[in-house]
Amino acid sequence: MAFNPGQFFRTCNPSKTLNLSRAEDARYYIDFAAVRGADLVRELRRTITLSGSEPTCQLFTGHIGCGKSTELSRLQRDLEAEGYQVVYFESTDDLDMGDVDISDILLAIAKQVSQTLEQAQLRLAPNRFQQLLQSTVDLLNSEVTGLKLKLPEVGGVKLDTVGLEAKPDGYALSVGIGEITTKAKDSKDVRSLLRQHLEPRINTILEVINSELIDTANQQLQDQGKAGLVVIVDNLDRIDNKPRVQDRRQPEYLFVDRGDQLKKLRCHVVYTIPLVLSFSNEKENLTNRFGSSPQVLPMVRTQNRDGSPCVEGLEALRQMVLARAFPALSPEQRLVQVGEIFDQVGTLDHLCQASGGHVRNLLVLVNDCLKKADPPFTDTLLKQVVSLRLSELTKAIDTTEWALLREVARTKAVRGEGEYQTLLRSLFVFEYRDAGQTWFDLNPVLRSAQELTAHD
Repeated sequence: MAFNPGQFFRTCNPSKTLNLSRAEDARYYIDFAAVRGADLVRELRRTITLSGSEPTCQLFTGHIGCGKSTELSRLQRDLEAEGYQVVYFESTDDLDMGDVDISDILLAIAKQVSQTLEQAQLRLAPNRFQQLLQSTVDLLNSEVTGLKLKLPEVGGVKLDTVGLEAKPDGYALSVGIGEITTKAKDSKDVRSLLRQHLEPRINTILEVINSELIDTANQQLQDQGKAGLVVIVDNLDRIDNKPRVQDRRQPEYLFVDRGDQLKKLRCHVVYTIPLVLSFSNEKENLTNRFGSSPQVLPMVRTQNRDGSPCVEGLEALRQMVLARAFPALSPEQRLVQVGEIFDQVGTLDHLCQASGGHVRNLLVLVNDCLKKADPPFTDTLLKQVVSLRLSELTKAIDTTEWALLREVARTKAVRGEGEYQTLLRSLFVFEYRDAGQTWFDLNPVLRSAQELTAHD
């Protein structure tokens, strides 16, 4: 099959997350566990499978764009293969990341769980939940000027009450919740009223979700010979790190102050959390709250701590690029075809090194090359693309930050929330792991910056 530059461009879209339950996407997946320092997905999965029917609650984090969503898709696929009913969803579909409270997260979970269970044709009878929704809609319709929540329709049939499906064996609960969460996401006023109504009822909401959704689902899944229910809540790592209440920032408020409520769901749950919590003074409180430390997904190693190339990491990143161009070929066959994409293997290695093992950055660099020229890419073209990236990154770096970057280059360490906010959140510095040890290094694009050799 001839190489297609247009198809290559589309498969290298940095905004596209692989869904490993789809055979087409699974062809592009490369397992980086050996060069990330640990197989975190395996650890998450083993925690669930070894716990049996005892609920677990785990935290997962890492840089935006480092591959968390793809790894969670792998977790979903592996758990489904072991007989679990998995509810995976991106919380950004239901929540405003700048303004989130516990009731918002629980409603989003209830919506997604009920939707998945309805699609699986499990029978639900959420009478108390339906009553709670109806009272919520009545409140919003009566107190918000101009807001009229319409009663949901299923298949064009108007429902008599919120969430009640026009069939005798259950409720379309997800339709009713979705009506509310959509309005809340779009309006600060609606969110405020919704929280005034729901926050005092959080313990009731938790009990209703557990008794009418999760317990019912687990029993029916068990009757079908399945292992149980798992909920994976992605994209909560994108929650804004802004002040919330009493000088507490939003991530600390949600996961430390209110963490006990997030872990009360009676099923296996995996939450993504903001990476800043791993550098916060509240990290130990977070660990004590959830009973385990958050799992941090590091970058793919392109070089070792001593600066020598990481051969295994570069080989894996080569395959990530070549798999997007030749998904039907074996790894060995792809290497034979490398000349169709790059003028030499060294250019491909230069590309992988420039990415720093940040998988989205790697795809961004490939896209930037494709925007400028058709393959095979030359090293001259790649140097031009990397130089432009350097110019864009350095625009945001001030004198104090250059001093911090020089210190990271020397010590391979980042300490405290302040340095996190300055260096990691801006993707100036990446986190790596080898032999159980974590270390940090500069985004390789910055290494050629003249400011790094300047004196303070």
